[in-house]
Amino acid sequence: MLLQVCLNGARAVAQHPALTADVTLTAADAARAVAAGAREIHVHPKDAEGDDSLASGDVGRWLVALREACPGVPIGVTTGAWIESDVERRLAAIGEWSVLPDFASVNWHEAGADEVAALLLRRGVRIEAGIWDATGLDAWRRSPVHADTMRVLVEMPDEAADMVRRHAEGLIAHVRLDDPGIPILLHGEQRSAWPAFTLAVELGLDSRVGLEDTLALPDGRTAPDNAALVRSAAAFVTAADAELASSATLTET
Repeated sequence: MLLQVCLNGARAVAQHPALTADVTLTAADAARAVAAGAREIHVHPKDAEGDDSLASGDVGRWLVALREACPGVPIGVTTGAWIESDVERRLAAIGEWSVLPDFASVNWHEAGADEVAALLLRRGVRIEAGIWDATGLDAWRRSPVHADTMRVLVEMPDEAADMVRRHAEGLIAHVRLDDPGIPILLHGEQRSAWPAFTLAVELGLDSRVGLEDTLALPDGRTAPDNAALVRSAAAFVTAADAELASSATLTET
């Protein structure tokens, strides 16, 4: 199971003490998260005010700092339309990146997804397809760059835990019908974050955890940082693996 840490998201820095516009502090947190078990990093580069940014200088500054702190760890960034709603300006900003991420998430319910993904692929950046709903799923299915997707992010909204399984399994089933072999990373946000993670472990899918998706540990306490969230997730995976191994042993005997 691939465990990705999602460091910050579009959250305002005031929402948590570990959220910051200071990339040095974020890079140190990322290194602790990697030491705790994260194998990839997803980050929203910030400008000096702490807002999400697609500007070349901001993206480059964040990628360089994270790579220095976490050598060899793949790093992905967002291309969310909330940062720049005008597609042409978004494309222009991405085209100016001088330091490139290893991968980038593209939300297929957003205008310009095909164009953004095609530009990134031409520049050698791999693509995660963010699928939030049926609209995005249909757009991704029809996309001319569909076959070049490295994996699908099945993303659950902030919803009650008892809604997560039905919602997630429906989207996953439709993805599998179209592309049975593509890797899927299932994750949620807020109330759905830990239920989605638990379901991902059960289904053998990749997942992620971090302050972008939730500020809380599984027991409801506020997490001090991303590393604490990753440690909780890694401990859950270890316990699930041990239970599975124990069940297999009992079955054999």
